[in-house]
Amino acid sequence: MSEIWLPQEAYDKLSAELDYLRTDGRRDVSARIAAARAEGDLSENGGYHAAREEQGQMEARIAQLEQMLREAQVGNPTDAGDGIQAGFVVSVAINGGAVTKFLLGSREMLSAGIIDDDLAVYSPQSPLGAAVIGHHPGDTVSYTAPTGKEFSAEIVAAVPFSG
Repeated sequence: MSEIWLPQEAYDKLSAELDYLRTDGRRDVSARIAAARAEGDLSENGGYHAAREEQGQMEARIAQLEQMLREAQVGNPTDAGDGIQAGFVVSVAINGGAVTKFLLGSREMLSAGIIDDDLAVYSPQSPLGAAVIGHHPGDTVSYTAPTGKEFSAEIVAAVPFSG
């Protein structure tokens, strides 16, 4: 996972999720596994297998959150003096077409409830995200999509995310 940007509010919500999963979440799923195990034959026990599957997914989420929070860049960008950076809401006109607005940040902000589904989120490592970093409104950048197609994007506006 590459470095990601999170505002303090998102960092706090994801930390709370991690704390819950490490404590009550693990305790709850362990109790369900134990109850299903007590029912007897595990080979045909759907409740046991479902609880084990849930445990695996929860442990994967714990590992993901631990790494993300350890590597996250936390805070709010303040100005565009050095150009666009992670944490900016950017508006671009791609190939001279309609304006697209997106947050240059982490999709985890959606799951943390910091932003609505209305605002697209592009990673700074995505082709468009990487192309706009360091640039300013009025600049035109080009990038190659994963399909291999070349695009140009005129940066119409860029402001720090404010929540």
